[in-house]
Amino acid sequence: MRHSGGIEMTDHIAGLRISHVVQPIARPVSDAKVATGRQVPLAAVDMVFAEITDEDGTTGTGFTYTLRAGGTALQALAEEIAPMVIGARGADVQRIWEMLGWRTNSLGACGAAFHVLAAFDTALWDLKARRAKLPLAQLLGSFRDGVRVYNSGGQYLQASIDEMSQAARDSVARGIGGIKMKVGQPDWREDIRRIEAVRDAIGPDVALMIDANQQWSRAEALAFCRRVDGMGLEFIEEPLDARDHAGHGALAAQLVTPVATGEMLASYDEHAALIAAGGARVLQADCPRIGGVTPMLRVMELARSQRVALAPHFVMEQHLPLVAAFPTEGWVEHFDWLEPLFNERLEIRDGRMWVPDRPGFGLTMSDTAREHTKRSVTLRDSPEGGD
Repeated sequence: MRHSGGIEMTDHIAGLRISHVVQPIARPVSDAKVATGRQVPLAAVDMVFAEITDEDGTTGTGFTYTLRAGGTALQALAEEIAPMVIGARGADVQRIWEMLGWRTNSLGACGAAFHVLAAFDTALWDLKARRAKLPLAQLLGSFRDGVRVYNSGGQYLQASIDEMSQAARDSVARGIGGIKMKVGQPDWREDIRRIEAVRDAIGPDVALMIDANQQWSRAEALAFCRRVDGMGLEFIEEPLDARDHAGHGALAAQLVTPVATGEMLASYDEHAALIAAGGARVLQADCPRIGGVTPMLRVMELARSQRVALAPHFVMEQHLPLVAAFPTEGWVEHFDWLEPLFNERLEIRDGRMWVPDRPGFGLTMSDTAREHTKRSVTLRDSPEGGD
């Protein structure tokens, strides 16, 4: 128990646990990068969880993730810097982010370092909201109780038209409000056939998005996007290399359909460069990839000031309260891949995902998460404490 000015302080961090969890995907999925031989099918998601406990016994849970490679490296780096967090005040979230950011600065202000920072940062925000007995969305200043939700899981390139169409119908029947499908086939005509089939399956009133996963050159992107520009799509995602900001800006200026991108960017500065180039009318920032809630709030303010829409990539578990706290309507992306790792489920109905009324993110790790843990390390404060 610390004391400050005669007041007992119980929010200092007394312990934490870092866990590397590997969650398999029931059916491996393929996008355009797999179709062209640049990637292998995605079969699992590597997660690093941080569970941070203060002196009062309150625990905040956060996580980060990586796809296909890097989980062991993220766990090792998290273990290396974790002792810095012990003894710090849990409420000093931004201060701790800066402290960890400078410790990992030699790795670059992005990439693996920011992935690891995200695990600690999201756990600290969860802890802060739990201490306040508020859902994170309310702590941040919520604008709405439910966020529009679209599904991406059933419309990958390995799925046949029949499989894809049925998955889309099932999602709509469940209450999901939009469907996103993968494109980028070697023959663009096949992409058009698949788009038309999904549109027929879901009807004219459900939002439809397409995702090329950085597949095309500038010329190819312009040709394809012009072909689909009159099809009423909600957005066209990643038509170009993720860091071709100028190319995305030039393409977006020639289309009626909004261009969406940003999921692969790994810092505030990269998002600022993308927006300055006019490369995204829909920003798909990824909270774990840019370092957690702390930098995500800065990106959200940038998007707000430039009148850019928000539709974060993946991890609906973290993005739901953030989009609920964004002034204008956005989207969250539904994947059920991570659901087994949590005891709770997020409610979907009427085209929206609803913010839970539980404190923090409203999620706790399940027995399945413990079973899928490859390595876990626990640290504790010394009995004497000390700042």
